Amino acid sequence: MRHNANMLSDWSIPMPITQSALGIAQQFAQYQPNQQKAEQVYLNTLAVCAVNNYLRILGIPTDLTAGDSWNSVVRLAENVADLRVTGLGRLECRPVKPGDLTCPIPQEVRFNRIGYVVVEIDQDHTEATLLGFSPTSETSQLVIHQLRSLKDLPAYLDQFQPMTQLSQWLEHIFEAGWQSVETLLGNQGAEPAFAFRTKSDQTVKRCKQIEWGKPNQGVALVVALTPESETKLNVFLQLNPINGQTYLPPNLQLLLLDEEQEMLINAQARNQDQAIQLDFSCEPGDRFSVKVALDKASVIEEFVM
Repeated sequence: MRHNANMLSDWSIPMPITQSALGIAQQFAQYQPNQQKAEQVYLNTLAVCAVNNYLRILGIPTDLTAGDSWNSVVRLAENVADLRVTGLGRLECRPVKPGDLTCPIPQEVRFNRIGYVVVEIDQDHTEATLLGFSPTSETSQLVIHQLRSLKDLPAYLDQFQPMTQLSQWLEHIFEAGWQSVETLLGNQGAEPAFAFRTKSDQTVKRCKQIEWGKPNQGVALVVALTPESETKLNVFLQLNPINGQTYLPPNLQLLLLDEEQEMLINAQARNQDQAIQLDFSCEPGDRFSVKVALDKASVIEEFVM
């Protein structure tokens, strides 16, 4: 739902700019090569801090230091103002000046974002007003009076499925729904292919039931992590039948998708397949999706390493 200028103003959120935010913004700005870049980084940082404080007030967890806007190398090379919303993805926080009618969106931040929040920074840098948000930005600018109201933002974020944090698995912290392989599959989890891939003592594996809402059509998705080096892990995926079934449904597909939901690799069950697998390597910070599809039904699980 979009709002006219008056409605948008009614739901704009003023946030005081804290001394802490000013200090961080000044620190980031002083390492930039020229005044224009320093001002860009300064305002971007204030916008990110303001959105972070707002989401924290709403009880929406964030990871302020995990975004590219907190990475000194990326900050120097690109015009980024992203904020990691825990388990969901990156929210871009774009600053504008009082009276601006549009908000420029740099090319480098038009993708891999779960949304865009426009933040007006006053001339004295004492107050940041969150004007509204947009779920997407496919062009070079957002028209401010066409932004969605901030009152819709919590519900908008709620629709995102939380990502499974695979890095936490290495510390034996598992999200709800991920069970031990033995609990869900019993001895079935020791099929030869799976046993071969997960023979390392360092392998961490978990299993989740994937359902399409129809009786006896579920399968088990097994995910196993094995360290390959200090920065790289092998990820092994396997689909197994459950509910007393011996074989997977013919034509069942297991697909690996990148951050843009583009397919990278896939496997498809044939008649009397007892399991299908995929494996690949990833590094800390990588995000990917696993899609399990049968006919017109599909389920997507989101992961971040």
